Amino acid sequence: MILADHGADVIKIENPKGGDPLRQTPPFQDGESAPFMLWNRNKRSVALDLKDPADHEALLEMVRVADVMIENFKPGTAERLGIHYAAMAELNPQLIYCSISGFGQTGPYGHRGGFDLIACGMSGLMSINGPPEGPPYRIPMPVTDVCGGMNGAIGVLIALAARSQTGKGQHVDTSLYESGIALGVYEAAGVFATGEVPERLGQAHRGSAPYQLFPTADGYVTIGGAQDNFWRGTCKILGCEHLVDDPRFKTKADRVANNKELVPELEVFFKKQTTAALCEQFEAAGIPAGPVMNHVEVFNDPQTIAREMVTEVEHSKIGRMKAIGVPVKLSATPGSVRRAAPLLGEHSDEVIAEWRTTASRARS
Repeated sequence: MILADHGADVIKIENPKGGDPLRQTPPFQDGESAPFMLWNRNKRSVALDLKDPADHEALLEMVRVADVMIENFKPGTAERLGIHYAAMAELNPQLIYCSISGFGQTGPYGHRGGFDLIACGMSGLMSINGPPEGPPYRIPMPVTDVCGGMNGAIGVLIALAARSQTGKGQHVDTSLYESGIALGVYEAAGVFATGEVPERLGQAHRGSAPYQLFPTADGYVTIGGAQDNFWRGTCKILGCEHLVDDPRFKTKADRVANNKELVPELEVFFKKQTTAALCEQFEAAGIPAGPVMNHVEVFNDPQTIAREMVTEVEHSKIGRMKAIGVPVKLSATPGSVRRAAPLLGEHSDEVIAEWRTTASRARS
């Protein structure tokens, strides 16, 4: 999706028998999966049965002229289908071949399949999520799925930059597991420095305080008040300036060490004002803060609208529909949502015809 948003002609190869399993994921609009449509925009769908010789050859024709091939099979599957990196690189030495799997292509777990849930559990992310008491919490969005795709896109872009210098393609190999591990930067720093298991902190932050969510008179607010001048300003706004000179909270390190005592002290004062009133005062003082918004509020927020993070696109079956906008803004070559997600096999004939023409021109 990232590459497609920025102009790549992305062809999604799907099994004719049902296509991407995500197509069966609710909620639905006119029988089409809303999640599927959200992150398959700007792509075209070609239905191919890779076990069928004619369809297999059609894919190979495309590979011969492609810049990038991305696969997320369980390791070993691409080799059984005859579309693994070595075979594809022989067809097209300039090809960037990206594999995104559960655990990577090597190592003792390389043969395993993997979902976001398993990667979050095994990468340590789940162990640090949730309140200090009780079980680990599942993160309620597919963080390693999303970051695995982002890391894949980063790898592809780096490989394309390298190819511009060497003329050669290469294999990009990343995984959900590694993406989860790479997100645990504070936790890694602690383990490497002390060898201790990072404790579950709930709303707290490992290196800053106050730096978390607080309840207000009518909702919740987040505050980044750890910096000393922010800390003094926060206490002034809340009306608890006596805490500034409290030896428990004198320095940032003191506040982190005594966060369990700090939070209930501050909560009393946060609850005396509304979220809007607090945010207005924090904004005036230059202290980072914000309301906790639900997604309906997010997609109606003026900043979201101003940054074009809600856009519209024409779907071939549903008609005009909303989509998330492009989060990275380029001044000279901006990305865009040009095309809605495809129906299964919607573009098979046109894509194969186009790419065969491209291949013919390349040969001549």
